[in-house]
Amino acid sequence: MVTTDARDRLDRAQRATRDAGIDALIVTPGADLRYLTGYEALPLERLTCLMLPADGDPVLVVPALEKPAALASPVGALDLDVLAWGETDDPYALTASLLPASTTTVAVDNHMWAEKVLALAAAVPKARQVLAGTVLRELRMRKTSAEVSALRAAGVAIDAVHDRMGEWLRPGRSEREVGRDIADAIIDAGHARVDFVIVASGPNGSSPHHDLSDRVVEAGDPVVVDIGGTMPDGYCSDSTRTYVAGDTPPKAFRDYYSVLLEAQQAQCAYARSGVSAESVDRVGRDIITAAGYGEEFLHRTGHGIGLETHEEPYIVAGNELELEVGMVFSIEPGIYLEGRHGARIEDIVVCTTDGIERLNRTSRQLAVLDAGG
Repeated sequence: MVTTDARDRLDRAQRATRDAGIDALIVTPGADLRYLTGYEALPLERLTCLMLPADGDPVLVVPALEKPAALASPVGALDLDVLAWGETDDPYALTASLLPASTTTVAVDNHMWAEKVLALAAAVPKARQVLAGTVLRELRMRKTSAEVSALRAAGVAIDAVHDRMGEWLRPGRSEREVGRDIADAIIDAGHARVDFVIVASGPNGSSPHHDLSDRVVEAGDPVVVDIGGTMPDGYCSDSTRTYVAGDTPPKAFRDYYSVLLEAQQAQCAYARSGVSAESVDRVGRDIITAAGYGEEFLHRTGHGIGLETHEEPYIVAGNELELEVGMVFSIEPGIYLEGRHGARIEDIVVCTTDGIERLNRTSRQLAVLDAGG
């Protein structure tokens, strides 16, 4: 957990809950619970939840067998009431009993399992359920300096993996073989967990979310490498670079890669506090469209990142949200020629007082990797 005043996060969440006219938040294991308490609870069929009332003391409800783990986490230093329930107890009735008698609206976290949502609804039948994300997104979108430092360290760690790509990515090796080496390097670079490894060579590069396959990389193949992991403090990395394996790539690829690079550079130069999320998307999309590749830019420009790889704010058409200092997100335009090849350039950036800071520093120029590794 990033060194921070977790009690302050709980207090701010409680004030936001009250200001939203919500009687209580109920948060189960996931990034929201970790954000509020530092506790990375196991997502089990047994109910673990934080009950955060608009007024009054929060309570962490846990299965009895999970109480030692909860107290060993940062929860133990929070002076937070931890209420354990036994195997034959009804945890939903117990949680309902903690709610104020006047409760009419309860906010449940956005990723709560459906079976738990329905069980809580049955336990508090007179209360309307809404999403806690309407409250928590406003807190989690605006990173503190400690959180930005954590994300900066995550960026350094994933950059170290991209810096070594020439060791593994070469003709004659399969995507899966290259991916295994990359995954090992992600851990070696300081991550606690590998979240994803995309090695998309040749025609597989035209699929933005290709994973790994047994396709053997051929000389001259463009290869999209999108990788990320979670650091020990819970904060995530994510960066994409496009490489060429061992020989000159097709001219059509070189032509649109230069367009993509121009678009990404323009978006990074434009993005800053005070502009809208959708306008950052538009700056790059207009350049790509003017060059004739508009239909080949298949996805939004970016997503927020923090304790989750994808979180608010989303850099996409229709999102009028005004960017603010401390917001962290990706800028990752892509061009994908179906059945042929594709390219993407992705940096994580943070809004500062005078623009953005890129948290990824490896070169965005097209890199032709030596066939000899």
